[in-house]
Amino acid sequence: MDNILEKFSLKGKVALVTGASYGIGLSIASGLAEAGATICFNDINQDLVDKGIENYKDLGINAYGYVCDVTNEKEVKELVNKIEKDLNGIDILINNAGIIKRIPMVEMDVEDFRKVIDVDLTAPFIVSKAVLPYMIKNNSGKIINICSMMSELGRETVSAYAAAKGGLKMLTKNICSEYGSYNIQCNGIGPGYIATPQTAPLREDGHPFNSFIISKTPAKRWGDAEDLKGAAVFLASSASDFVNGHILYVDGGILAYIGQQQQ
Repeated sequence: MDNILEKFSLKGKVALVTGASYGIGLSIASGLAEAGATICFNDINQDLVDKGIENYKDLGINAYGYVCDVTNEKEVKELVNKIEKDLNGIDILINNAGIIKRIPMVEMDVEDFRKVIDVDLTAPFIVSKAVLPYMIKNNSGKIINICSMMSELGRETVSAYAAAKGGLKMLTKNICSEYGSYNIQCNGIGPGYIATPQTAPLREDGHPFNSFIISKTPAKRWGDAEDLKGAAVFLASSASDFVNGHILYVDGGILAYIGQQQQ
């Protein structure tokens, strides 16, 4: 029987993390690298890929960066084929690439709605479809979809994002249902409100949104991208071989909490 800590090792595994030049994707990928995985990532243009390579170098990680639009099936097939040629295949897929457009539903153009669905839901379908044949042949694989609290909840101005992330939750469950017999586990991570450079203005003392989030979160703080590493390593490793079709919410308890009664 393996030592329990060995079950969390990703040594010898190749991971593709989409849209991971910076932010949450970079943090998750760095956690996988710390556990021993070889990291591949993509972004939409060469400038972002180059910046990503530098970000990984600053962390002491030798990552493989590729230009690829994950909404383009032809480009995704070429990306997966290149990684298989360079590194012999993809053992772990993290569908991280995503966008959000904060527009009231009655003001949102259908083109904007479709763009969010395309990036946040259709792209994970395309990339998963491309990597599954290798995983099936290998009788082993891990797919992790970056979901959201909006996989469960609605909120003002995020109709497209909530629709996409709700769909991604169900795509996660369906990949589990179709391919679990091949020893392929497909799970999701649902981040809570995470402190990033983009959310810095919202987190200033006295900002009403900062107070709102802290009051709704039992942990009484925003999450940090570092908080996502453990969940990602667990779901990418053999420690989670009997965990399938599950969404792991890393949200400080916000989904479990109705909120405190006003005094």
